[in-house]
Amino acid sequence: MQFTHALTQKDLASQASLQDRRRWFALSVAPRHEKKVSSQLEHKGYETFLPLYRQQHQYGRRTREFQLPLFPGYLFCRTDPSERLPVLTTPGVFQFLGAGKAPSPIVDDEIDAIQIAARVGLRMEPHSYWEKGQKVRIAKGPLTGLEGMVVNSNKPLRLVLSITLIQRSVLVEIDADCVAVEAYDAIGERRIAAA
Repeated sequence: MQFTHALTQKDLASQASLQDRRRWFALSVAPRHEKKVSSQLEHKGYETFLPLYRQQHQYGRRTREFQLPLFPGYLFCRTDPSERLPVLTTPGVFQFLGAGKAPSPIVDDEIDAIQIAARVGLRMEPHSYWEKGQKVRIAKGPLTGLEGMVVNSNKPLRLVLSITLIQRSVLVEIDADCVAVEAYDAIGERRIAAA
């Protein structure tokens, strides 16, 4: 009985070790094939994330709604970086994004921000990537603790949540009451709270 218990503990430690090595990576994929590539990778046992948004197209008198990728040509895959070959051999996958031949993992907070916004059902749409802008931290609601950049100060407030590696962003609408502004001094070392 103790032998079985020790084996189970060993298996759990092995699984925990595997989970520690798995990170989110951005994949460059064939345009307009993001959903198919995501499905193929999930069939192979990989965890993927393909955030979608709804867009309406009007054809004469009729309107049709489509679900399109927030980041066209990109797909996020959670995997161990040392086991890239099965992912790269999937039809439609071009490459892992990174520096040189080494893939660069995406910062967990950036992926978490997009996943939470999608899960909560906030209205999202593609937005150009901003490097400059006012950083804010969401203080109330389901996105508490996430950081973004303010796009405008109208109600509802529009924030940009970004994935730095692929230089793409998503526009999210949120109540201004849920946001606390954080400013940084000129050197960027100290955080200055502002209301």
